[in-house]
Amino acid sequence: MDYVTLGATGLQVSRLCLGMMSYGSSSWRPWILDEEAAAPHVRAAVEAGITFFDTANVYSLGVSEAITGRLLTRFAERDQVVIATKVHGRMGEGPNRSGLSRKHVFDQCTASLRRLGTDYIDLYQIHRFDPGTPIEETLEALHDLVKAGYVRYLGASTMAAWQFMKMLGVSERHGWARFVSMQDHYNLVDRETEREMMPLCRAEGIGVIPWSPLARGYLTRRPAERAATTRGVHEGETQGKALYDVPWRDAVVEAVCDVADERGVTPAQVALAWVLSRPGVTAPIIGATNTRHLSDALAALELELTPAEVARLETPNAGRPPGPSAP
Repeated sequence: MDYVTLGATGLQVSRLCLGMMSYGSSSWRPWILDEEAAAPHVRAAVEAGITFFDTANVYSLGVSEAITGRLLTRFAERDQVVIATKVHGRMGEGPNRSGLSRKHVFDQCTASLRRLGTDYIDLYQIHRFDPGTPIEETLEALHDLVKAGYVRYLGASTMAAWQFMKMLGVSERHGWARFVSMQDHYNLVDRETEREMMPLCRAEGIGVIPWSPLARGYLTRRPAERAATTRGVHEGETQGKALYDVPWRDAVVEAVCDVADERGVTPAQVALAWVLSRPGVTAPIIGATNTRHLSDALAALELELTPAEVARLETPNAGRPPGPSAP
């Protein structure tokens, strides 16, 4: 396993991050594994050298965080792992149970610490931008958590580049703790982040932690086999459809599968190897609900695509050029 620094910090993380959303309660999503079923995957990840684990308070409404804490206590030493979690999503009915107000941020950090069974969170991320809360209120609350020792580093996820830059500017102006990472949606089907967010992150020394590098499984099998898994059936008409109902999707998938067949590897290895090769990417977030998922991810670390293969993979979705310069 290779280890790299997260953005411009001194924090070292494994080149792969294990996403813990897959572990929690099947009442939240039907494909979620419970703690007993999750344990072998987390243990295998630790044994393979993965030290970076990402969850969120909203995943299974806290159950994922609880499982993450218990399993990492079983299989790893606390100072050898980097635990990332998030805040923003709705955690109950009524006011002040979602968003990025000072109250919700403090309440949910306290709850996450309790569920994770730890004294501190290595990387505390805002899950989304909150237009209903002043940026200064959110950033000062996050800064106070860092200064109090409950949080080591701050990260963000899934927002427009202008929103992220505005937050970075406010932090800079006030001398508050700065975001060190961006967890954005990035894969061969959706390359929009290349347009503005990734160049911004490279310019500002921000680590990039892509989520859904395999496009929620779309990039792991040909279109005719898409509904072969529980998650494929469930998300094919929900989140997957919302994210990937684009004209070039199947052409991208076929290109990935063709390259995989020619190389004698799996499509998942090809799709993940492409993400790993992109400038500025620190550690893609991978999911593992069977042993093949983790073995494919580890194999992708060793797979070097040729320029011709990269061109074949990128041609169906060439990405958008940078936006025009402001007058």
